[in-house]
Amino acid sequence: MPRWNSARKKVISNMATQHNDSLLRFMTCGSVDDGKSTLIGRLLYDTKTILADTLNNIARTSQKRGMEAVDLSLLTDGLQAEREQGITIDVAYRYFSTGTRKYIIADAPGHEQYTRNMVTAASTANLAIILIDARKGVLTQTRRHSYLAHLVGIPHIVVAVNKMDLVNYDQAVYEKIKADYIAFATEIGLAQAREIKFMPMSALNGDMLVDRLDNMPWYQGETLIDILEAAPAAHSEQSEAFRFPVQFVCRPHDSANPDLHDFRGFMGRVEAGEISVGDAVTVLPNGYQSKVKAIQLGAEQLQSAQTEQSVTLLLEDEIDTSRGDMIVKTSEAPEAVKQIEAHVCWLSETPLSPARTYIVRHTTRESKAKIGSIQYKVDVNTLEHLASADLKMNDIARVTFKLAQPLMVDSYDKNRATGAFIVIDESSNNTVGAGMIV
Repeated sequence: MPRWNSARKKVISNMATQHNDSLLRFMTCGSVDDGKSTLIGRLLYDTKTILADTLNNIARTSQKRGMEAVDLSLLTDGLQAEREQGITIDVAYRYFSTGTRKYIIADAPGHEQYTRNMVTAASTANLAIILIDARKGVLTQTRRHSYLAHLVGIPHIVVAVNKMDLVNYDQAVYEKIKADYIAFATEIGLAQAREIKFMPMSALNGDMLVDRLDNMPWYQGETLIDILEAAPAAHSEQSEAFRFPVQFVCRPHDSANPDLHDFRGFMGRVEAGEISVGDAVTVLPNGYQSKVKAIQLGAEQLQSAQTEQSVTLLLEDEIDTSRGDMIVKTSEAPEAVKQIEAHVCWLSETPLSPARTYIVRHTTRESKAKIGSIQYKVDVNTLEHLASADLKMNDIARVTFKLAQPLMVDSYDKNRATGAFIVIDESSNNTVGAGMIV
């Protein structure tokens, strides 16, 4: 392992001059054995965020396997089956901070049969690191994960050509892979719709993660930590309409406190936008209108609330509102619809059946749903649109749902929170699909 040298101290010092308190959720994805778990382990090690006992534990495990160096991939491969097989099966989440910013990392599995787990990780990520093995180039699973990252709306993509040490840090190899990926990304519309950054690295040795080292003087771009520190936080790049799904109606019954007898607060999480005391709001789907009388965060009184804050709203008028309703600004009200069209990733081993009734859960609201039509299924390998009467596990398709109850939706490209939903099997109560409204 490299020591905590002066170069790394300089990197951390430079990061401290660009202080950013915001949280960044990002994920690693790509094909099998591209080095995703090793990258995360190296990133945690080089930013000094591994506890000493954890490092000692994985060092002992590495020694038992006859390894000379510590296997940093063990930091994320937490399941016994993962450690035995040397693969990632479930999504592994890790939390760390550089002192200037907080991060949540999701390590997505590379195997095709675990693609559904990758969709779960991607649903909350604001940046994706797509790893490519420098020896193998762009593979089928690289294309699959890139397509899914594009589909679920991850706004920032970093393509990391890993294992450069195994190709003697050859710039020509890197440039060839970069050109191949750009051609593919242009074909699926990813290059036009997303910001893509390319970088060479060696996760095993630490080249271009936190330290630049001296093996690739031909690359003058940013290191990975530079890119992560500068990445915009979620919800910060465009203005969003206010969306507040009601989770709970708070009506305290405390005979010792008569002031609470008339208290009626609507509790929930601000999924998008912001709200201030005095703003005119509409409660959907009933369409009743009022104004915000107060905003509470625990016992604290707020003048305004922003995205991802969990608060209690009090309105000036007595309005019949319950869990599943949505409070919006009157000037930004979405339409309540009883039919939605969406891209769906099927997660269940039981195929989708147009004859069955499902439950669509959207924010805090649920509705029974029937399949109106399956317009096409996407062949991720060829990008062809195929006719299909059902969906199997890991299939992606464009599907129309007919709903029993109205939902207040936005298109997914405008709002990832109110443009997404899950499909639940009515009989087993299992989550069987994830959808993005178009």
